[in-house]
Amino acid sequence: MVSQHNMTRVVKIGNIQIGPEHPLIVIAGPCVIEDYPTTYRIASFLKELTGRLEIPFIFKASYDKANRTSIDAYRGPGITDGLEILHRIKSDLKIPVLSDVHTEQEIPAAASVLDIIQIPAFLCRQTDFILAAADTGKPLNIKKGQFMAPWDMAHVVKKITSTGNDRILLTERGTFFGYNNLVVDFRSIKVFHDIGWPVIFDATHSIQLPGGQGKSSGGQREFAPMLSRAAVAAGADGVFLEVHPDPDKALCDGPNSLPLNSLEAVFERLKAIRNAAQPVDSSFT
Repeated sequence: MVSQHNMTRVVKIGNIQIGPEHPLIVIAGPCVIEDYPTTYRIASFLKELTGRLEIPFIFKASYDKANRTSIDAYRGPGITDGLEILHRIKSDLKIPVLSDVHTEQEIPAAASVLDIIQIPAFLCRQTDFILAAADTGKPLNIKKGQFMAPWDMAHVVKKITSTGNDRILLTERGTFFGYNNLVVDFRSIKVFHDIGWPVIFDATHSIQLPGGQGKSSGGQREFAPMLSRAAVAAGADGVFLEVHPDPDKALCDGPNSLPLNSLEAVFERLKAIRNAAQPVDSSFT
């Protein structure tokens, strides 16, 4: 379906429609699954908060973070236990779930559980991998590589649509700016819309300092709300945030994760900016 607003397609996930003429969505959750109780606590908190604020919500958590800085870094419970936890979260809370895949071999199992398959930024140019994910027919959230110009994502989109899959979200997550640093070019939001698909802004990875702590990545979480506001004002259709009850104790990406108790104010402001910048239908559908 093509929006009359600017020819950007609308992607539907259950009863959630994502696109310029629809409400801002939030994709949020912990960087990685630590255990079921922690994952459930985060997901149930987010469901209650977004429901109360009338913000469409998709839960995210990784079952395996294969692109860690160090061999010693915590990666998650793995695909079998991790997908089981995501399936329980999806069933118990009745919410859509997203996670990232890293190999072609894991795609069929992941597709049997996930509502959205995420392609990590470092893998967005891997043609066979992308085609295998697209062949599932599942919606794909493609993160722009930190090393790529925004307009180069048109080639990634063409790979996906060559399979007949047109359920695509494009995510901006910053561009390498020297060593251990990223910078966001907000022009990419318009570029992605012009390519033709809804845009998600990954706030917490955009303020990551890759490898900045030697054996792990650092981050500047204090800037995530500000960059989120700028992205929504620029037209982003959704915001991607990694969150945790106690980010300083998170097993993965704590420095760029936001604490749960900060989110209500962040979400309220983002919704207000969206409504001011682009009046939308207040319903989820």
